[in-house]
Amino acid sequence: MPVSTAIAASRPDDPPAGDDARRRALFRESLAQRLQRIALGAAWSLKGSRVKGLPGLARLWARDLLAPAEGLPDPDRTVNPFGVCGIVHDASPTALTAAYARGLFPFAHVGPLKWISPAERCILLLDELHIAKRLRRQMRQGRYTVTFDRDFEGVITACAGRRAGRWHLTWITPRIMQCYAEAFDAGRVHSFEVWNEAGDLVGGGYGVAAGGAFFTESQFSHEPNTSKIGFTVLHWHLAQWDFLLDDGKWPTPTILDMGFRTVPRSEFRALLADAAARPGKPGRWSVETDLATVAAWQPGGTGKGEKDKDAE
Repeated sequence: MPVSTAIAASRPDDPPAGDDARRRALFRESLAQRLQRIALGAAWSLKGSRVKGLPGLARLWARDLLAPAEGLPDPDRTVNPFGVCGIVHDASPTALTAAYARGLFPFAHVGPLKWISPAERCILLLDELHIAKRLRRQMRQGRYTVTFDRDFEGVITACAGRRAGRWHLTWITPRIMQCYAEAFDAGRVHSFEVWNEAGDLVGGGYGVAAGGAFFTESQFSHEPNTSKIGFTVLHWHLAQWDFLLDDGKWPTPTILDMGFRTVPRSEFRALLADAAARPGKPGRWSVETDLATVAAWQPGGTGKGEKDKDAE
């Protein structure tokens, strides 16, 4: 049986009903893991310029305890350099999508979830995507299969998992995982999965769609470049579906190498207003092309799908 067929047979597109208890068990953390997250999260908050933002955060938290704010905060009114502008009270799929469409996202290592609106955002305009020659060659080898929305739970748990040789501090807490799982069920969150020839999940990522804007939350790779393969396939589809941009939040070497760039909040919000007004892609997503076609794609060029002569 081909790998893609075996995957389709073993992982149904629609999660079975009554997943709440199973997900709680899957997304849980042990007491030791929770204590480690709290300790490392506190240390993270006290590092560098972030410590200067603690008084503003404390005042916001105290005000909210006395009089919880209703609705979404103003993305331009932040209380510290990190971009905190409110406490999350409603993280339902509808509220989450509305927040992203305004340029907000939830984040917290410890304490309550906060709405974040950084002064700068690292974004990709889809016609600026850079696909490295080595990555094009790897996609042409046919060793991997990419799917969408096939194993969201496997992807988010892998994204939250430990990275070799690093301290394990993640914002993908059990509460965050449950929130995004509910949004996935509602068709607001999407995952991409990369499978090797043995049918193992070896790369992937997930994010939020709001109109014609996609917001990448996290990625993982268990084999070299596998998240980049899936990420590139995702961007091919976003371009075909008339999406305008992908927001990566903060710059990392991986996304900067792929053409992402930082822009000020004002520019980001102007682009987002245009993107969020587009129809987007409703419902569950599925892959509509093969890796060879994506490998030949020239973003922003005159011939989408023409062969990259420089990639040989």
